[in-house]
Amino acid sequence: MSGEPLPCDVEELSTLFLFEELNGEQLARLCREGRVERVEPGYAYREGEPATCFYVLLEGTLVMSRRVGDDDVEISRTSQRGVYAGAMQAYLAAPDQARYKGSMRVTEPSRFFVLPAETFASVLREWFPMAVHLLEGLFFGSQNTQRAVGQRERLLALGSLSAGLTHELNNPAAAAVRATSALRERVAGMRHKLGMIAASPYKRDMLQTLVEIQERTAEQVAKATPLSPLEASDREDALEEWLDDHGIEGGWQLAPTFVQAGLDTDWLEQVAAAVDEQVLEGAVRWLNYTVETELLMNEIEDSTSRVSGLVNAAKQYSQLDRAPYRIADVHELLDSTLLMLSGKIGSTIEVVKDYDRSLPRVPAYPGELNQVWTNLIDNAVAAINDAGGEGTLTVRTALDREQLLVEFSDTGPGIPPDIRGRIFDPFFTTKPVGQGTGLGLDISWRIVVNKHHGSLEVQSAPGDTRFQVRLPLTADSDTPEAPETYETAEALATPEEAS
Repeated sequence: MSGEPLPCDVEELSTLFLFEELNGEQLARLCREGRVERVEPGYAYREGEPATCFYVLLEGTLVMSRRVGDDDVEISRTSQRGVYAGAMQAYLAAPDQARYKGSMRVTEPSRFFVLPAETFASVLREWFPMAVHLLEGLFFGSQNTQRAVGQRERLLALGSLSAGLTHELNNPAAAAVRATSALRERVAGMRHKLGMIAASPYKRDMLQTLVEIQERTAEQVAKATPLSPLEASDREDALEEWLDDHGIEGGWQLAPTFVQAGLDTDWLEQVAAAVDEQVLEGAVRWLNYTVETELLMNEIEDSTSRVSGLVNAAKQYSQLDRAPYRIADVHELLDSTLLMLSGKIGSTIEVVKDYDRSLPRVPAYPGELNQVWTNLIDNAVAAINDAGGEGTLTVRTALDREQLLVEFSDTGPGIPPDIRGRIFDPFFTTKPVGQGTGLGLDISWRIVVNKHHGSLEVQSAPGDTRFQVRLPLTADSDTPEAPETYETAEALATPEEAS
C-alpha cells in the first residue's frame, strides 16, 4: 500500500543504526533514490506479493505476520526505530522473481524510509561487495546445510523404515517358503496314497463317494473358523478316540490337523459309511493329505497376501504412483505409516486407533504428510522407550475448529517446560549426538503450516504428550502451486540482531 510521500532528511537517516557508518555522498544517494512515506494503519505489503521495496521504520508501530490458512498469524510487533523488513534478500535474485515471505502492517500512522529493491541490491553490491559475498555464502550455505541435513534425516528414516519393512516382509515370505516345501511333500504323499488306493479293492461308487467327500472337505477347510483352546482340545480328544476305536494308528497325529480344518467325528462317520472297513484307514489318510494340502495353500495365500499388503502399504506410504497434490484420505495415510513403522514400534507399545471415519477426504500432499506422521510417531516411540519401553501410542482423528484434527498422544515422560518452546526450532534436539538431526519437527511444522496452511501444536504433561495437526478441509487457491522447498520465515531484524 503506497503512503504519503514526505521529504527525505539525510541527517535523520544518519541516526539509524543501518546507515550510521555511511558517508555524506552515500546518504545523499539513498535520499535521492529512496523516499520517505507516511503509511496509514493497514497493510504496507502482503505475503506473496512481488518484493519491490525495502522498508526501514522511522517512527510508528509495525506488525509482521505470516499466513496460516485464512488467517494472518502475528510473528512480531515493534516500535523501535531502524528495524527493517521487506525485500531483504533482493541482492540474491532479480527483483521480478522475489516475493514477500510475510506481511507487514502498521497499527498507527507511521513513517518509513523506503528503498526500491533494485536500488537496495545495487548499493549493497557496490558499497559492500565483500559483505554481499559473505551474505550470499551464509544464505546459500545455510540452505545447503539444511537441505543436506534434511536429506540425511530422510535417509535415516528410510533406513529405519527399510529395516522394519524387511523384517515385516521376511516373516510372511519365510512362512510361504516353508509352506511351499511342506506342500510339495504332501502332494507327493497324496500321489503315493492315490496309487495305493487304485491298487486296492475299491468299488467304482465307493471311489466316487470318496471324491465327493474330498471336495466337500476342501470347501469345509476354506470355511473353518478358529476354536478356543479348550474347544480345540476337546475336539482333538474326541477325534483321537474315534480313530483309535476304528483301528487307525497315529490318531494323535491326525486329530490336530482335522480340528484345524474344522472337521469333527460326524465327518469321520461320513467317511466310514462310504468305504469298507478294511480300506477305511487308507481313505482317512488320503483325505488327511487333502486337508493338509488345503491348509498349506491357505497359509501360502495368507502369506503372499500379507506380502502384497506390505508392498501396497509401502507404495501408499511413498506415494510413488500418485500425484504429489491430491484429495486424500488421512486414515489411509496413517495406516500405511503405522504399518511401515510397526517393526520400530515393537510389541511392547500398544497402538490405539481412535478414528472418526466420517471425516471427509482433504486436499493434501500425501507423501509429505506421511513424513509428518513418521516424525511424530518416531518421537512418540522414542519418548515411550525413554520411559521404560512400555506404553500406549494413540492416533486420533476428529473434526475440530472446522478443520481435520490428527492427534498423536503418548504416555512418555513429557516435554520439560523449559524446552517446550524450542522443539520446533531447526537443529534443536534432545537426542544424543548422532541419533538426531533436530530437523524432524521443524520439517513437520513447515509441511503442515507453510505447505498445507494448517497448524501444528503440542500439549505436554508427564504421561500425556499430544501433538496436534490441524488441516483445512478445503484448498486455498494457491495451495497446489506451493513451493517444494521449505524456506525460513522472514524475520524482522533489530539492531541487536544486526550487530
